[in-house]
Amino acid sequence: MTTADHIPASDPAFSENVATRAKAALKRDPWDLPDVSGHVVGVLGGTGDQGRGLAYRLAKAGQKVIIGSRAADRAQTAAAELGHGVEGADNAECARRSDIVIVAVPWDGHAKTLESLREELTGKLVIDCVNPLGFDKKGAYALKPEEGSAAEQAAALLPESRVTAAFHHLSAVLLQDPDTHEIDTDVMVLGESRADTDLVQALAGRIPGMRGVFAGRLRNAHQVESLVANLISVNRRYKAHAGVRLTDV
Repeated sequence: MTTADHIPASDPAFSENVATRAKAALKRDPWDLPDVSGHVVGVLGGTGDQGRGLAYRLAKAGQKVIIGSRAADRAQTAAAELGHGVEGADNAECARRSDIVIVAVPWDGHAKTLESLREELTGKLVIDCVNPLGFDKKGAYALKPEEGSAAEQAAALLPESRVTAAFHHLSAVLLQDPDTHEIDTDVMVLGESRADTDLVQALAGRIPGMRGVFAGRLRNAHQVESLVANLISVNRRYKAHAGVRLTDV
């Protein structure tokens, strides 16, 4: 039986077959997500508040987690404090040993860190959760990178990686709080490949109370990253740890 893999691209039947498969994918249950429990997750910037919090939550949920830092000893100290089997390593080793890599570094070190790890991140699924923000006496405000967003900058710097964007709107305080057993929030996931965004959604769903929701392609990442400035204003006014819930999905 002839399949698309054996039909020349110049044959009209090739386009028809691709279109048929695309339509079938659209009919797929959007909540039918893959099992990610066997993947090793690395967290670059894992000694910072956001990185530590994500590492703690994922490891507590049973994920194998490695946190990375510029200094291996600092990562190892933080990993020992987190427990739950978390390991620490320098950023390069963390990237090499991981299947999925979360980028949680400060914005001002974002480009330099990714440039230095291009080889180690080749072929990896990269989740960028960095929010480019500025602060002045009026509070937090969004910055717009030349590439459009932090995630798009990551994609430009890592052409051989599969870059997605997620985990922007999470409170580091709640992530690290052992007395908070569920985090009631949605995670907006962006990327170019459904297979990759499904993996990220599934990873988010491992954390109790959390749900990953597809929110578009990377060109839409800027407004997702920017929303954090608004959440900071909400949290300051109401003394809260606000997140995001999407209705009717």
